Amino acid sequence: MTKNSREILIKKANEMLDYAYVPYSNFPVGAAILSRTGEIFTGCNVENSSYGLSNCAERTAIFKAVSEGSQEFDKMVITGNTDGPISPCGACRQVISEFCAPDMPVILTNVDGNIKETTVGALLPGAFTPEDLKD
Repeated sequence: MTKNSREILIKKANEMLDYAYVPYSNFPVGAAILSRTGEIFTGCNVENSSYGLSNCAERTAIFKAVSEGSQEFDKMVITGNTDGPISPCGACRQVISEFCAPDMPVILTNVDGNIKETTVGALLPGAFTPEDLKD
């Protein structure tokens, strides 16, 4: 991963914090994912008064990408207004593992620029995958 592509993804993810719809938690999260073809898809969390119908930033970015024809990715950034680098919830980890290789880089950061680099496999070891559904 080049430093330049990482910085672009971080900038895009941070921009998404302004679009988060978070009237209940006041906890904006932004995400940006880079497709294998070089496209960047972004997402923010979108809450709902029926809390279970809310959607996280990471899933918003991935679902947006898939809905526009991209299903292969090279790296992802997740950011938030947290003290340290933000970490995705379990549901997002599962969705990320569905579409991203275990060795794909994931950059966890915050608005202060603290960064933790990890991988999809490190975020969800032993992930349930499409392979588990085969006989």
